[in-house]
Amino acid sequence: MKKHSARVAPLSSYSTQVLTCPTSQGDDETEVHPESPVSDSSAESRSYHTCTSTALKVLGGLLMVLCVSSSWVGTTQVVKLTFQSFSCPFFISWFSSNWNILFFPLYYSGHFMLTREKQTPIQKFRECSRLFGEDGMTLKLFVKRTAPFSILWTLTNYLYLLALKKLTATDVSALYCCHKAFVFLLSWIVLKDRFMGVRIVAAIMAITGIVMMAYADGFHGDSFVGVALAVGSASTSALYKVLFKMFLGSASLGEVAHFLSTMGFFNLIFISLVPLILYFTKMEHWGSLSSLPWGYLCGLAGLWLVFNILVHVGVVLTYPILISIGTLLSVPGNAAVDVLKHEVIFSVVRLAATCVICLGFLLLLLPEEWDAVTLRFLAAIADKKSEDHGEELTDSSAHTRARSRANGAVSIPLA
Repeated sequence: MKKHSARVAPLSSYSTQVLTCPTSQGDDETEVHPESPVSDSSAESRSYHTCTSTALKVLGGLLMVLCVSSSWVGTTQVVKLTFQSFSCPFFISWFSSNWNILFFPLYYSGHFMLTREKQTPIQKFRECSRLFGEDGMTLKLFVKRTAPFSILWTLTNYLYLLALKKLTATDVSALYCCHKAFVFLLSWIVLKDRFMGVRIVAAIMAITGIVMMAYADGFHGDSFVGVALAVGSASTSALYKVLFKMFLGSASLGEVAHFLSTMGFFNLIFISLVPLILYFTKMEHWGSLSSLPWGYLCGLAGLWLVFNILVHVGVVLTYPILISIGTLLSVPGNAAVDVLKHEVIFSVVRLAATCVICLGFLLLLLPEEWDAVTLRFLAAIADKKSEDHGEELTDSSAHTRARSRANGAVSIPLA
């Protein structure tokens, strides 16, 4: 039985692709063959279908960008609303992470409806368990592989929520975008990825934006603490993604769904002790279960789950660069909500810091061959301009000779 599964890079959003519409090209041959209308029509048909599929993929990607951005903006804003009546960030993080258990059941439901090869949930689960090794998932591997990733996942979410208690949603979402620069630095140091000068510049811009954000209200008070918490969240997120790439490599969508559901189970079984300890030590105290804002909590957890699903599924359905752009667009989205609803007034320094961080994020989206592509593009423009100029000169000389003949003048060629 063949295995049909699209490959997914865990650093979703971290690789970039050039959007092109390929056309069929024939090989150069010494012999001249008569043109066949059937082959020409088939080549045109293939080119048309390729362009159509590329256009549909781009349109689907644009829709995915809006969905990713909207879900992340919604998650951040609902967190701010939840804090007004329930200020227990670790409990919120733990409760939301438990919803990752639903990832594999949702994946299996979609896989069952869209594929002809029907497998039972147990068969599909065992097939995706190969991510843990040839023998599948054992208790030892479950703890060994899942524990570090689950801890990093929890720290990322917890620090992000703590930062939202100190800063506006716009500032936190902008600072979180620095995780892409940290991913590049860690990949360059640990994974020995290719060195790129433009990405070093982008990383420097991200660090500059962080310093400017911390300096906005002085290096003291809640603002500085909030910046430190947001940068910590971005750092743990980058470490999570680099370790995923290092130890788990390129996994299929089913294996990613299996792994996220496994982390949800680990969170439910082992990390449940932490909110209980915080409750009994009065560090995070809540009343009876009936008094909890379950509407906000379930809405927040659902939006967070939707965001994670869109990020991982979007890499398969469209271009990864569009998913990254969707994450970046959450910054202006949160800014619009903060200004219109919460009437937040941003200082010039904060706006400048946000713009610097976003610009660095965009530089990190450049493909590895961006310099060669840019040079080829500029050379093509220069060639086209020279050809147009030559055609203008030819047309001008022909027009001059025609006017000379019309006036009875004779052009005497020079030897």
